[in-house]
Amino acid sequence: MARVVVIGAGMGGMAVAARLAVKRHDVTVIEQAPTYGGKLGTFERDGFVFDTGPSLLTLPAVYRDLFNKTGGPLEEAIDLVELDPAFRYRFSDGVSVVMPGVDSSRCATALGDALGGTAHDDWKAFMRRASDIWQLTRTPFLESPLTGLGDLLPLARNLQDVATVAPFTSLRGVGRKYLHDPRLRMLLDRYATYTGSDPRKAPAALATVPYVEQTFGAFHVGGGVRRLADALHERTLERGVAYRMSTDVVEVVTDPARVTGVRVADGEVVPADIVVANADATHLYRDLVTDPRGADPLRRLRRATPSLSGFVLLLAVRGRTPHLQHHNVWFAEDYDAEFDAIFGRDARPVEDPTVYVCAPDDDHMRPDAAHESWFVLVNAPRHATTGERGTVDWTAPGLAEAYRDRVLAVMAARGFDVRDRLLWSEIRTPADLERDTRAPGGSIYGTSSNGARAAFLRPANVSPVPGLYLVGGSAHPGGGLPLVGMSADLVATLIGRA
Repeated sequence: MARVVVIGAGMGGMAVAARLAVKRHDVTVIEQAPTYGGKLGTFERDGFVFDTGPSLLTLPAVYRDLFNKTGGPLEEAIDLVELDPAFRYRFSDGVSVVMPGVDSSRCATALGDALGGTAHDDWKAFMRRASDIWQLTRTPFLESPLTGLGDLLPLARNLQDVATVAPFTSLRGVGRKYLHDPRLRMLLDRYATYTGSDPRKAPAALATVPYVEQTFGAFHVGGGVRRLADALHERTLERGVAYRMSTDVVEVVTDPARVTGVRVADGEVVPADIVVANADATHLYRDLVTDPRGADPLRRLRRATPSLSGFVLLLAVRGRTPHLQHHNVWFAEDYDAEFDAIFGRDARPVEDPTVYVCAPDDDHMRPDAAHESWFVLVNAPRHATTGERGTVDWTAPGLAEAYRDRVLAVMAARGFDVRDRLLWSEIRTPADLERDTRAPGGSIYGTSSNGARAAFLRPANVSPVPGLYLVGGSAHPGGGLPLVGMSADLVATLIGRA
């Protein structure tokens, strides 16, 4: 049995804590915030409830495995609701597509019916390619530790497999090969943002994101996706995990051989045989690890492109809205202009952004059936106060309020004007995300997937400092609830082999 300290009570931290606790390790989670969940947050006011982080759960098998192996079925802990339909996409020409929640063939039919032309056959052909990529990459990329290019040599021995994965082709590039309708390519581009990336630079392997969504389903959690964090926190308590909330870790303590514990803000050293960091990897290696063995990962992180951030509105809306689905995406006419604004050296708030709205038809998330809770998200550049290129100072006086008004006007132009129905609104900027979660600049996913080498710039789960491990969205295999759950499984397994 080892003494384990987990830095951070996000989903990755709690998941690895639960897995290690059932292996009889002595686990303590230290969290700087007053509550658990990390980016999987919630906001409540006047009976309106909002998820402030992830609002969609895909690949629930990851969490079914976690809950089954730590005490009982997932469905006994949360109300897991499969969405059908799941999405409504509206394009700039006014055409809309209502997408089923599962089954790529049904999705192809919906796309064909709405867009016409070859859209049905194109999407089916694309999803066949995505299925092949998923089968080839799932085990070596997602379910195994990744420390360097050498880990992929078995895949590289088969030239046909390499051609299928197309490691030097972008998601945009593979879309151009299969999808003739520019609206279909725009829909595919959106999936790059699931990893905070630019579709023009993100790898073709991200074709697996829509494949997973349409093959395994899109899910809501009754009461909000935050309830998953509540259930996982409860599971860790049942397994004997200890928590220290509102406690700031300021250093990972080492001796010449390995980690020996962590130092918290009041100077106390909490001893540990193993430290698992569920903190942002850049924050970890830049601010917490003074051991020189942490220098190499930090150098690699500085070569990576940080992920995009998000500008969020929480809207308490009076009345019910026709043609509104659980998930809604209203595309801009020029998607490339959005990515130029976010990832360009002279970053700026997007003038005409694509708008995502989550409006759950869930009685636990609104005061009554005559109201709606709208979570509105637009992609945004990271926050910085020092004039760093590629960032925006989101604390500049009046900027957040002016951009709120701009987003509401864009929504009105897209046919969903709620300005005269608003009871109140709350604004969350990238600066707020940075403050609340210690994510540098408010980057949602740590580093982006921009570039063929991006996966190898993302920090490995095993650090160069013996006894120090990384879990969560900024480490391998990446961000988003399914991958964060996979990272916890990887780390628990690696610790068991050490």
